[in-house]
Amino acid sequence: MSKINASHRKQLWVLPGFLLLLLSFSLQAQDNLFLKGKVTAIKDKGPLGGASVHIKGTTHEIATNDKGEFEFLTRQRFPVVLTVRYVGYETREILVNGPSFIDVQLTESATRLTDVVVVGYATQERKNLVGSVSKIDPAETKTIPEASFDAQLQGKAAGVQINSNIGVPGSDVFIRVRGATSINASNSPLYVIDGVFVSNGSLQNIAQDRATSPIADINPSDIQSIQVLKDAVAIAIYGSRGANGVIIVTTKRGKYGQKAKIEVNANEGLAWAPADRVWKTTTGPEHAMLVNEYRRNSGSNDIPFRPKTEIVNGVPGRGLPEEQPTYDRMRYLNRTAHMRNYDISIQGGSDKTRYYIGGGYSKQESIWRPMGFERASFKVNLDQKINDKVTLGTSNTIGRSYRDQARPANGGNGTLLQASLNIPTYLPIFADDGTPLKWVNFDNIAVLTGTVNLWSTSLHYIGNTYLDISITDKLKFHSSVGLDYNNYEENEYWDTRTILGVSGGKGTQSVTSASTAINEQTLAYNTTISKHSIGVLVGNSIQGTVVKNVSATGTNFPNNSYTQISAAATQTASQFKSNNNLVSFFSRVSYDYDQKYYAEFTARADGSSRFGPNRKWGYFPAIGLSWRVNQEKFLKDVSAVNNLKLRLSYGTTGNQDGIDDFASQGLWTGGYGYGDKVGGAEGPGTAPLQLANLDLHWEKTTQFSGGLDLGLFNDRLSVEFNVYNKYTTDALLRIATPATTGFASYITNYGEISNKGFELSIGAVNIKNKDFSWSTDFNVSRNVNKIEKIPADIPFAGRDLIRLQQGQPLYSYWLYKQLYVDPKTGNAVFEDVTKDGKITAEDRQIVGNTWPKFFGGFNNTLNYKGIDLGIFFTYSYGNQIWNHNRMLGETGGTLDANRVLLASQLNRWTTPGQITETPRLTAENYSRQENSRFLEDGSFLRLRALTLGYTLPRVFTTKYHIQKLRLYVSGNNLLLFTRYKGADPESNLGTGNIQGYDYGVPPQPRAVQFGLNLSL
Repeated sequence: MSKINASHRKQLWVLPGFLLLLLSFSLQAQDNLFLKGKVTAIKDKGPLGGASVHIKGTTHEIATNDKGEFEFLTRQRFPVVLTVRYVGYETREILVNGPSFIDVQLTESATRLTDVVVVGYATQERKNLVGSVSKIDPAETKTIPEASFDAQLQGKAAGVQINSNIGVPGSDVFIRVRGATSINASNSPLYVIDGVFVSNGSLQNIAQDRATSPIADINPSDIQSIQVLKDAVAIAIYGSRGANGVIIVTTKRGKYGQKAKIEVNANEGLAWAPADRVWKTTTGPEHAMLVNEYRRNSGSNDIPFRPKTEIVNGVPGRGLPEEQPTYDRMRYLNRTAHMRNYDISIQGGSDKTRYYIGGGYSKQESIWRPMGFERASFKVNLDQKINDKVTLGTSNTIGRSYRDQARPANGGNGTLLQASLNIPTYLPIFADDGTPLKWVNFDNIAVLTGTVNLWSTSLHYIGNTYLDISITDKLKFHSSVGLDYNNYEENEYWDTRTILGVSGGKGTQSVTSASTAINEQTLAYNTTISKHSIGVLVGNSIQGTVVKNVSATGTNFPNNSYTQISAAATQTASQFKSNNNLVSFFSRVSYDYDQKYYAEFTARADGSSRFGPNRKWGYFPAIGLSWRVNQEKFLKDVSAVNNLKLRLSYGTTGNQDGIDDFASQGLWTGGYGYGDKVGGAEGPGTAPLQLANLDLHWEKTTQFSGGLDLGLFNDRLSVEFNVYNKYTTDALLRIATPATTGFASYITNYGEISNKGFELSIGAVNIKNKDFSWSTDFNVSRNVNKIEKIPADIPFAGRDLIRLQQGQPLYSYWLYKQLYVDPKTGNAVFEDVTKDGKITAEDRQIVGNTWPKFFGGFNNTLNYKGIDLGIFFTYSYGNQIWNHNRMLGETGGTLDANRVLLASQLNRWTTPGQITETPRLTAENYSRQENSRFLEDGSFLRLRALTLGYTLPRVFTTKYHIQKLRLYVSGNNLLLFTRYKGADPESNLGTGNIQGYDYGVPPQPRAVQFGLNLSL
């Protein structure tokens, strides 16, 4: 690590001087020329306000005003070529020979081929893409009530699997691009926001079971476009960062020559738990009846729910089952949540300057008390043309997020689920004198939901400053300095009424700061020689990350009014610091002949301080080829086919995320005191902590991908089909070591994983005329995951429910396979794998996994005059979910008063001939919690969003100087079709790479919002 720093420290200091030298160049003065014109639509002659007018070969660009007019001065000499662009219209190039009025008429385009797509360190028109890139318009998703924009993308991009935890706003999002490639390292994609690599890793250190998401600190309303890079040739330019896909986010910017435009977006709404997704528990009488039935079936004479006057072994009865009360703890937990979001922005520019300033406020309550999320954000993007050759710009985003947090479930004291769902319903919540009662070593739900015990505040800044220099019309230099800084402060205070605070209260404060600074330079050369187009990009990147934490804990406070740690009788503190550095060099060479045959070669070299001195550097090449078949003579005259392109790519990417910064080094730790003399005080000491691995190196994923793009009838029907094969080698894996080493395990490169699949996207413009349009988008994806090689089976999760096993997919469940319940006896019958006549741990087997066979989204957009309607479904088929809540709630009465019984327990076998999957209430039938009947089908079809809007006619709004006013109502999660018996089929544990494990996750709420979009 020190070698990398030393070798590039001089480069960092030389760069500012070099940039200042370039800025000091004076360009030769030329006579100013005046250009004036108007841009209109050829169809209805209407003005196109906001169209881009650019002098080809320069940085001089302005936008038309509301009347479609433009005018500006330029130092260029006639003749000049104007490039005129407007979203949804064909781009035109116009030769201007002298000072005359320029009348530009644009033709409306139905094709997507001229869409500009952001790729690594460049932009390309879609028709020229060699790689696989999905582009998403955030305007279609920003009203979905998710705190983070990545959760809003679910179902919008083929090959991108997303499961959100919307019931806990501001929490982490499970997202995978073309499967999972790692066991111990991260499987999350790389986020690049305005050129800054942004971490999506949570900074929380106080024990909770739901991780927070730093991506939630970003206001979705500030985003202009989102691209997801998926195949090797698209992501290899990011080398070690791109193995899990890349999400590129471009935020909004003003336009040169555009007058100030103000936009206001506001919405208010309510959310609640769907009635059919709330856990159904037994009543007090039903619970008592089942417990008595279990005791009778077991041959016991001690029937607990009997007359209170009946004493057995000195213990009176609890009363008959029908005498038991029912207490509803869930009403303390569930609530109708309020949501609100307000955004305001102003953008515009002169012929030399453009700007975007935006501010936003969002607040979402969780449907579970007391959780909630609140964000305030501020955004400034500014670009300044120093002259016709040099542009200086900056992007700045700052967000402050506040979270009321809790421990929803997942064991431990203070969890909402245990205090509400898991306590039998016949047990009272309060004593007769009003004192909150605790049962089964669980907290009182009224206490937990009446007080915020956990809360956090994050201050998150993402900034980038760049310099662009057009050395010549064909050679361009770009330099940028970026920073991702997050200061995360979290607190907890458990008062004396809670189990954690029983000894005078307990408080903790933890402050973590993470900063990633990055400096990049690129030099790009593009030229066209006859029918040959050549592009060359070279660049380098230097990145450093530092994470620091200081925390303090106090116990035994004077009373519950004192919550500062300085007031505690016992105080402890701790701290840590970690850092890593990454140095990279990269290049891309692109070529096309006659806009028919395309080739692209990318290479990147990354050096990381995380790896051993022998293997710090990784090399990641990729190559892609494409052929626009429709440009061939035999298809040029086929008017129905406007696009037919074949694509192939092959390349290698790497992964280093998810391991410690010092994973390769032999480490020692302090805090091990020793005594020099018997009875004497201990002196400071150290002890071995970690075994060194000097050969630890990059995890590598090689990907082959093929694709077809088809556009028919001027893209009225468009199809994109991709197949891929990803193979990961040298997986970063923690494996056991012999006890003689003195260490339990160490990180090494051992393991291989494959992902194979396909993606299909179909877009159709079904109807389009003057008053009415209807378009449909559909995508479906399949990924087959398999562990090809590991040294031994690796257990995951409690009770070893998940097992990594060679030849099986990641996240496979290792269970006893219940075949059926014997209709004659009511006993559960399990598969005897060993054929030895008894059921033991040797009979556990891989029963299923969490990977869906298919998943995707289906969207319809309809417009009639000023009315718009959007109908968006997401779906998943063939995935399985472990229903841990059901496992805990169907214990057959064996735990008596120590655990709730769900209403589904009433379906148990009671009479000969009965067909059911729930066995007779006996200890033997309920002694194996790792039972396959709790692994359920998680397939679903969800109406993700239904939006109805109305845009007031311009003839009305222009009277009040309003460009646009749209009113809308939006419903989310209005319908859900699934056979899953738990709260939500998209639930996951929220721990590391584990998915498809439902334990105490709130269901996705059903929500309705009312809002407006206003442009001035």
